[in-house]
Amino acid sequence: MKFSLSSLTLAWAVALGGCSLMPAYERPAAPVPAAYPQSSAADISANAAAADIGWRDFFADERLRQIIAMALANNRDLRVAVLNIEKSRAQYRIQDAALFPSVTAGGSASTSRSPADLSQTGQAAISRQYSADIGFSAYELDLFGRVRSLNAQALQSFFATEEARRSTHISLVAEVASDYLTLAADQERLQLARSTLQSQSDSYGLTRRSYEVGAASALTLRQAQTSVESARVDVARYTSQVAQDRNALALVVGAEVPAELLPTSLADALNALGGRSDVPAGLPSALLQRRPDVLQAEHTLQAASANIGAARAAFYPSISLTATAGTGSSDLSRLFKGGQGTWSFIPQISLPIFDGGSNKANLDSATISRDISVAQYEKAIQTAFREVADALAQRGTLGQQLEAQQALVDATSESYKLSDARFKRGVDSYLNVLDSQRSLYSAQQTLISTQLSRVSNLVTLYKVLGGGWLETTGNASAAAPRS
Repeated sequence: MKFSLSSLTLAWAVALGGCSLMPAYERPAAPVPAAYPQSSAADISANAAAADIGWRDFFADERLRQIIAMALANNRDLRVAVLNIEKSRAQYRIQDAALFPSVTAGGSASTSRSPADLSQTGQAAISRQYSADIGFSAYELDLFGRVRSLNAQALQSFFATEEARRSTHISLVAEVASDYLTLAADQERLQLARSTLQSQSDSYGLTRRSYEVGAASALTLRQAQTSVESARVDVARYTSQVAQDRNALALVVGAEVPAELLPTSLADALNALGGRSDVPAGLPSALLQRRPDVLQAEHTLQAASANIGAARAAFYPSISLTATAGTGSSDLSRLFKGGQGTWSFIPQISLPIFDGGSNKANLDSATISRDISVAQYEKAIQTAFREVADALAQRGTLGQQLEAQQALVDATSESYKLSDARFKRGVDSYLNVLDSQRSLYSAQQTLISTQLSRVSNLVTLYKVLGGGWLETTGNASAAAPRS
């Protein structure tokens, strides 16, 4: 036993003093400009980054907050992402265990009978043997860092799954908000279509009575009917769209959303952000620490880099130890008495001499995998940069679009009133009224779309800047992103 423990201590000291063949990790330079093309001085000088704003503080609508909380509790994609973390953690623990010897204890008993013609005494004999031992088997001394490289690779893969979960979480918050806002906008469109249908139906009824008494032509009657049928088509279409929006929201939430939590009009959507009109963009360098998909790609790169160390270690000798110590006896009653001690110590060394180029191919494969991960990391940065730049570009013009569209609605509304008045006085035909009414209806629908685009742009900008992970602003209990 003393010899075995001394050998174990020596082996452990040698293993800890072993070298590592992992290449030193250096973060690749970000292949993007130092600032966003459409960013402003306010974006750069902002004290609070978007990623530091909790989603409960970003979204002011209490109903939307409750729906987001439901989604975080019930969404299946997020649930799978969380389970992937647990699986990756278990895989890391398996690999981490290889750094330590696996100690096992065992006992055995064997009984055998020899016939008389095989016995040295000429008589049948029964022999018994008992043993109890403790030891470890095939423990690899990590002299060249192969096990540590695999351990580092498993650890970085675990970190990558954590970032994947954060990315899913952030995307889920933004998707719930977007579906909520889209539902509100489509309900507003449906209400507009219904009010237009009611108005046109009333006008058609008046025109029909005028036609019956000979005060209106058949052409005027049919023109009034076209506007009614057109509005009826829109009512049916938007009724179907609202139902689909509710189904989409229920799917992303992972449960049926109570009716009292659903938005009723576009005003709900416009108030969902509590009057917030902007989101600070910051600098691209900060984005590298805020976007979980970028961090995920970097951890994948680090895992691929660590795998090179394991491939390099395959060119060097591998030393493993097997040792046991215990007692043995032919009589169970004397098994643990003095003088019955047994031990064995079996060191093994394996030196690669010829493998047909297998180790070289494995190293080449690991190196190429690392280069692929570098390209994927750079692509993740470029994608994140573009998403922010696109959101900023849209932000810069949506305010002007909204102002111009509101002015267009006001102008077409006045045009419709004048056309209707001139028709009633017999100055113009009903065709001018119909054209004005269609222009007003189209302008109102576009205004709804522009208002939705404006508030959706803020949600998108919040998401692409890494916002949505924290529940409340300044929540210290949330995990900070790894560098």
